[in-house]
Amino acid sequence: MAQHHSLIWQRRTLFAIAIAAASFTFGLLIPALKGNSPKTANGIQIKLDLNNQDPDPIQAKSLALSDAKVFQNLVANLERLEQEQKRIYDFSLPQAFQGKTIKSVQVPAERKVIALTFDDGPWPGTTNDILYILKKNNIKATFFFLGRNVQNFPELAKIVVNHGHVLANHTWSHPYRQHSEAAAASEINRTTEIIYKLTGAKSVLFRPPGGYLTNGLATYAAKQNQSVVMWSADSQDYRTSSANMVRNVLRDASPGGIVLMHDGGGDRRKTVNALPVIIDKLKAQGYEFVTVPELMEMQKQPVANR
Repeated sequence: MAQHHSLIWQRRTLFAIAIAAASFTFGLLIPALKGNSPKTANGIQIKLDLNNQDPDPIQAKSLALSDAKVFQNLVANLERLEQEQKRIYDFSLPQAFQGKTIKSVQVPAERKVIALTFDDGPWPGTTNDILYILKKNNIKATFFFLGRNVQNFPELAKIVVNHGHVLANHTWSHPYRQHSEAAAASEINRTTEIIYKLTGAKSVLFRPPGGYLTNGLATYAAKQNQSVVMWSADSQDYRTSSANMVRNVLRDASPGGIVLMHDGGGDRRKTVNALPVIIDKLKAQGYEFVTVPELMEMQKQPVANR
């Protein structure tokens, strides 16, 4: 456990150092951007006599501006990566979603976004296939894992989080029966603990198996201030063909929506076959793909003035 915490600390420290270094370097460029400095970003002396064309002050200033833009982009990218790391490892659930059950999220009108979610993994073969498709399309998704599968396939769980996807809780053993509070606590807490122990990701999202909200599991999760995440578009990949999966998702897709699919729990080759088609057709309709935490963050943002 000590080694695990050390790795997490090192990862976050490296991001912080990189951002600080980039910000400091950009600060050194600011004087060159004002047009009054006799030096470029590289510290080369510039003679401001326009009759002296070696080196050219205009070219030097252009170089400084170019360098500054590079560093601005670097800082922006590092900050974006840091935010991504927070969503994966340390997402703070907005108060509006704590203890609540959601099927979709109200997002700003100008944001046509949708979240892909996958249940019952990690699963040999299928999870890797889905990761490949998501990476090819530069999409981040939300995976609702079973604790026993994380225990059985820990390397797969690590790969999912290393690809930048969000991990969430789908109980330990996928039960449907009625649960006492103690039994529900065991199913949910054991899963939260093993996800954190093996990947460093803190799960604050819960999806009840089968979508059952009255068997004690969702009630316990809500008492722990987790968000109970349902769905607004069900692919029905557990019982239908790839073509029907595509039709089901496209029929019910909406901005702020949450799509239900599966990467585990059985033979999911039909899901693997349908996923690229679903992505292409949603992209053609103008959709962007985000994680469930990103959807939640968008609800906090005010709608831009039109």
